[in-house]
Amino acid sequence: MIKAALLTGTAMLSAALATPAMGQTTAGTEPAATAQNAPAADTGIAEIVVTAQKRAQNVQDVPIAISAFAGNALKERAVADVSSLSNISPNVTLDAGSPFSGSSSVLSAYVRGIGQSDFAANFDPGVGVYLDGVYLARTVGANLDLPDVQRIEVLKGPQGTLFGRNTIGGAISIVTRDPGNTTSFRGDITTGRYNRLDMNASVDLPVSDTLAFAITGASRHRDGYLNRIPYPGAATYATDPESAFRANGTDRSAQEGGQSEWSLRGKMVWRPTDRLTIRVSGDYMRQNQQGTANKLIKTTSSMPSTLAFLYNTCINTPQAGLAAAGLSALCGSRGTPLNPGQMLGGIGGVNVDADPNNNRLPYDDRFVTNSIDTSYATGINFSKMKAWGLSATVDYELADGLSLKSITGYRDLDWATGLDADGSPLNILEFSFGLKNWQFSQELQLVGQTLDNKLKFVLGGYYFKERSHMNDYVTFDQGLIQIDGPNYLDTKNYAFFGQVDYEISPLVSVTVGGRYTNEKKIFNGGQSDLNGFFYKVSGCTTYGNPCSSLLGFPDPNQPLRFFVSQDQHQKFNNFSPKLGIQLHPSRDVMVYGSWSKGYKTGGWTTRLSAPLDYAPTFNPEKAETFEAGIKSELLDRHLQINAAVFTTRYSDIQLNFQLGISPTIQNAGDARIKGFEVEAVLAPVAGLTINSSIGYTQAKYTSVLPGAVVAPNTLQAGVFVGAPLPKAPNWKFNISPRYEYRLGNGGSVVALLDYTRTSSLWNDTERTLLLQRPGVDSLSASLTYRAPDKRWSATVGGTNLTNDRYIVSGNLQAAGLIFGTYNRPTEWYARLGVEF
Repeated sequence: MIKAALLTGTAMLSAALATPAMGQTTAGTEPAATAQNAPAADTGIAEIVVTAQKRAQNVQDVPIAISAFAGNALKERAVADVSSLSNISPNVTLDAGSPFSGSSSVLSAYVRGIGQSDFAANFDPGVGVYLDGVYLARTVGANLDLPDVQRIEVLKGPQGTLFGRNTIGGAISIVTRDPGNTTSFRGDITTGRYNRLDMNASVDLPVSDTLAFAITGASRHRDGYLNRIPYPGAATYATDPESAFRANGTDRSAQEGGQSEWSLRGKMVWRPTDRLTIRVSGDYMRQNQQGTANKLIKTTSSMPSTLAFLYNTCINTPQAGLAAAGLSALCGSRGTPLNPGQMLGGIGGVNVDADPNNNRLPYDDRFVTNSIDTSYATGINFSKMKAWGLSATVDYELADGLSLKSITGYRDLDWATGLDADGSPLNILEFSFGLKNWQFSQELQLVGQTLDNKLKFVLGGYYFKERSHMNDYVTFDQGLIQIDGPNYLDTKNYAFFGQVDYEISPLVSVTVGGRYTNEKKIFNGGQSDLNGFFYKVSGCTTYGNPCSSLLGFPDPNQPLRFFVSQDQHQKFNNFSPKLGIQLHPSRDVMVYGSWSKGYKTGGWTTRLSAPLDYAPTFNPEKAETFEAGIKSELLDRHLQINAAVFTTRYSDIQLNFQLGISPTIQNAGDARIKGFEVEAVLAPVAGLTINSSIGYTQAKYTSVLPGAVVAPNTLQAGVFVGAPLPKAPNWKFNISPRYEYRLGNGGSVVALLDYTRTSSLWNDTERTLLLQRPGVDSLSASLTYRAPDKRWSATVGGTNLTNDRYIVSGNLQAAGLIFGTYNRPTEWYARLGVEF
């Protein structure tokens, strides 16, 4: 029904507006592609056009801190997906994957210390990602492949007025390339380390002067960089069958961290009149690959509070000792009579009885290998996804200086993943998640200018609907706890927004904007433990009343269910204002100041560790930011310097805390974030361009709610007033010189270096010491030859040439271990491109 409405609505709007008219290109029309930060022949640094304020503008005229990149520059700098932008954007941290998602398609995005690393459907991102103006509601699938984009805009700070809720940290806007007006083909093939084979192909097919199509296909393949190796003697120990515990798949591989996916994108641009432009696009991506490379860093099985300690106690303690300790039921048969097909034998005393054939491996540091790229894991490891979307953008000039724009979007996502986190032949901790999600959005914008172009305005309305079904399967310590967590979420949102920019004089202009949002959410959480741990540990093993009520289970008809069975409802209202002032002391210099607010909606905690008679909620986040900046073009457009300073009051911070066995979202407290960033481009001589940036962020708690305080201990630095926020390095510095040397035959050679220094950061909320990311030096380089006729090019290059290895994400788990994912090692590549 949604798809039919999308197509029908687009056709009706197109027919209504397709009337002959004369006019100029409107402010709302998408700009043509521009070369990113490359010197033009005579005029210095090329202009970069963005649509950060819903109209086409030179980035130097937009009073927002923006890092903008064009498609050609992204390819030269080996940026293949959204997370690869992290190194070249100041005060931005973008990671492929999250601590236990097991999938590189998940985007963990942080801007100026604000973001979200969890992928669950009931947690909203803190940095909004937009594809051709369509908001992507889930972090799953947001780490988009970038085969043929026109540009990417990274907007810093709350963007609540024009982009809406869940852009509290910022927004990432991806604009795909429009088809050209001549028939053309461009493609490339890349090989490299780990049997890499990437292919891109794009064809432009103009049908007439007013109608053109572009079709782009891409595939990515490379082997994993973490090798699974056999644990010596593992075959002599008893274990459970691979199918003993539930999961969303059974795929296993000898490696981890590989890539195998393909995508197809089509775009149509139709200009039936001078006043009307219609863009219709569709994309499809299929992924069937290894999961993220997971490394066991340390076991904590010696700590009595962990399930691994309990598992080791079960297998190494005689039955009489277990009975005396009240552990006979817990170490006995796993599963319950409610699921007889899932019942397994007991593990109590198996290593100390008279039968050597039932002995089981203990879990301890014997499974920590001496290489960060090897693992003794044997469990599931996969990431599968099918994602597709349709969008239609209709841009109609109602009159000179006044245009109406409609953006309609539908997206569908089907995702499954599996991760063996324990790094051993045992099933101490295995995650498996599945998500089915669809979303529909409709946005209308009225964009115009009047009073001799002194007054510019944007008025609009937005509607969004989303439905998600997520299922979590997590097995702890050979089935001592077996989580089955189906969750359902419906979201409806509507908003009205507006922004006015008024030029008081050639020196001074002001900005006033605001957005009102209304959102309703319905949630039903069904998490349960299929092993009935609480029944067994209490000794009350009647699965139903009276035991259910005595143990606090909310529904005696579903005696293993932790959650209340009723649908839960929440409603959120918000007004996000913005005020700004701009000074133009000269044509090439703008100084600005702004005050803005943003917010991220609240929700429910789904991963319960114990039964509750209510559904625990968390509150919305809010941010208030003051920013001042300067944008300048100097030396006859051969030097460009943009700088900003900011301070943010960040309240009711939603963070992932380890409560019991489960990572759960709760409001941690408030923080103050301060910092600055400078981006510069220098074109000193013909052919040479130097891009550079530096960012500084100080993000610290100013208050911490009592339930969120974590005292420092031997494993963690803790959470308390004055402690830094996760994923917020103090410093990031980047320099990227590019030199193009013209050859006598008309060809050219392009040499590019890309160096980034990032100071240390904390990967998780509690600041686990072994998961801290140290200061990192990252160096990439490439050398490209371009033929005289521009028909072909050849490139050789390398990424992470310093081979700095660090943990991208990780977790300390009550199952009895610390695990994490390391970044990719040094890789070389060679690319051949053609264009005609």
